[in-house]
Amino acid sequence: MTSARVSLGQQLLANWERMQRWPFGKRLFSWAVGRMAPYTGTVGGVYTDVRPGFAQVELRDRQRVRNHLRSVHAVALVNLAEMTSGVALLTALPHGVRGIVSSLDIHYRKKARGTLTCSCTADAPDVVDAPRDHPVTAVIRDSAGDVVAECTVHWRISPVESS
Repeated sequence: MTSARVSLGQQLLANWERMQRWPFGKRLFSWAVGRMAPYTGTVGGVYTDVRPGFAQVELRDRQRVRNHLRSVHAVALVNLAEMTSGVALLTALPHGVRGIVSSLDIHYRKKARGTLTCSCTADAPDVVDAPRDHPVTAVIRDSAGDVVAECTVHWRISPVESS
């Protein structure tokens, strides 16, 4: 759990720094993120890089995420983009600010096959004193480096209410 002095983004970064060095640590970190946001964990993506305002997630192509056209399903791709943008944004937000997805716009460029890598760089305002919309774009590439999808995740960021 987060304390009053540590934001969720700071906690994510601290957990990443600690876990990524362990054997299977990246998988453990990914599992932990999936426990915090259960639907996120269903796609089976593995975080491969996390820094303040940046996240990268790898998704293996396997039967569980495929559609009838033998490519990665559109909903698996949007889930991958959302989970990547979430960690990127949370690690960029200033203390006392939270975010929730309000909408997503995704453009599919080609069939997604093979191992996919989603990356997202998120900036955040220094001060958030009222709720506001904040778009973040995640890009999904195949192993050849071709863009298979681009997703703009619209986050509603707002100050955390005092209790």
